[in-house]
Amino acid sequence: MQNKPPLSTLLKWGLCRRCPVCGTPGMFQGYLKISDRCSTCHLDFDQIRSDDAPAYFTIAIVGHVLLPIISYVEYRYSLSLTTHLIVWPPLITGMTLGLLPYLKGLMMAVMWLVKVKPNA
Repeated sequence: MQNKPPLSTLLKWGLCRRCPVCGTPGMFQGYLKISDRCSTCHLDFDQIRSDDAPAYFTIAIVGHVLLPIISYVEYRYSLSLTTHLIVWPPLITGMTLGLLPYLKGLMMAVMWLVKVKPNA
């Protein structure tokens, strides 16, 4: 059974999209496509499933960050609907696409941590 790295290290490796066991880069082979296995420790990434959790966390973070800003800007400046439609969708899309792969790596590391049985 693999030894678990410290939680802080595991979370850092997840955010950096590295293998949760050895920290080797290359857990992803594309934007969100997971590699089959780690090239160093041969951990099977197919056994770690993050499912929809990264998307839910991404939506929650982007919503909690941008909604107060959008509300404040509307209250303070009363922008036209056209201006809102020009400014906010690209910002929301950019934040979402920027955060998603890193949160997926983090969730993959957390799911690996939860599934590993303690050393007996």
